[in-house]
Amino acid sequence: MNKINASIITIGDELLIGQVIDTNSAWISQELNKIGVWVNHRVAVGDVWSDIWQALDEESKIADIILITGGLGPTADDITKPLLCEYFGGKLVMDEPTLEHVTYLFEHVFKRPMPLLERNRKQAEVPDVCTVLKNAMGTAPGMLFEKNGKIFVSMPGVPNEMKTIMQDHVFGIIRERFNLPYISHRTLVTFGIGESFLAELIKDWEEALSPNIKLAYLPNYGMVRLRLTAFGEKQKTDQDLDIAFSKLKVLVKDYMIVDEDLTMEQQIGRLLLERKQTMSTAESCTGGYIAHLITSNSGSSAYFHGSIVSYDNRIKKEVLHVQQQTLETVGAVSEETVQQMLTGVLDVMKTDYAVAVSGIMGPDGGTPDKPVGTVWIAAGNKNKIQTKQFKFRYDRRKNIEITAMNAVNMLRVFILENS
Repeated sequence: MNKINASIITIGDELLIGQVIDTNSAWISQELNKIGVWVNHRVAVGDVWSDIWQALDEESKIADIILITGGLGPTADDITKPLLCEYFGGKLVMDEPTLEHVTYLFEHVFKRPMPLLERNRKQAEVPDVCTVLKNAMGTAPGMLFEKNGKIFVSMPGVPNEMKTIMQDHVFGIIRERFNLPYISHRTLVTFGIGESFLAELIKDWEEALSPNIKLAYLPNYGMVRLRLTAFGEKQKTDQDLDIAFSKLKVLVKDYMIVDEDLTMEQQIGRLLLERKQTMSTAESCTGGYIAHLITSNSGSSAYFHGSIVSYDNRIKKEVLHVQQQTLETVGAVSEETVQQMLTGVLDVMKTDYAVAVSGIMGPDGGTPDKPVGTVWIAAGNKNKIQTKQFKFRYDRRKNIEITAMNAVNMLRVFILENS
């Protein structure tokens, strides 16, 4: 069975200058992969007629499905719709169902006191050669075109609108139009080993992989996900993957933290839910980022009670009861301070476990004894506290993120060893 290939074209000057991060392509790629569509290219172009036209020409040579996001707004720089009209040889016409939808949104959802502007009405204009895909979340509809056996879908660049159109229409259309192969994945997560060392560890196994199995290394803040992907007939594909995955797990057993595609915070949530236990955080240098990670998971209220962001030493003293003498003698970034922060947050939050962090994220604030990147982390419960010092070497943002990841991992290990 031949693979079905897709290309994603994202349109907008804001993407090229870094003003807006392209999250659309990542989401589309992940979702297409789940249904057996392989993304060959992801192309970003500015609001330039010739560049968009060229991208359509080039991607249609190699892809069965071309998905386009962006450039459908009501302003002058949004040129995608008139370009597609010319590219596919049509003319713009008013789509009455879309106009009714736009009118409803303005009158009953947006509740604008003023009548529709002409530029708002033009959102309902579409090329007469397209199939209109209703955008339940916004005013610009999706548009489906066909040319030379290929399908083109144009959607708004607003992420929630694009996702709605994909879920309501596009995935179903792809399943109907194409004979999709079976695709399967196996993923495990390692921690504490770099990508290059991991590759060396599994070199012989990787070289012996079946040609129909692809291995991907996905590193992120001390973790490396290893993902196996295979296409083909279901029974044989799953059998081949299971055999390869079993061998891989043996090779990386000393570093593997889970044999599923789970984030560190998802793993913490699972552990606590299974044990019907709770946690809290006391954060200084991370400014609440650990709490953000934990609460990014739906249902986290069942096991996460809260966080005390003690960025100022006064909060450490008055809320977490860190001793003044400790701050004066060894400082806020110390083993003793994070131990007392942890004890304090356990007392305030009444949770089974907690994690506490204090450090110097940079670019300023370092000293010869405690340079930028120095971090102390404590994880524990009312009976036992484990601490560890780290020396990170990144910029401020990455220091915060890798501190949070190591803190969550320390708590994960502590729960496993002490529950």
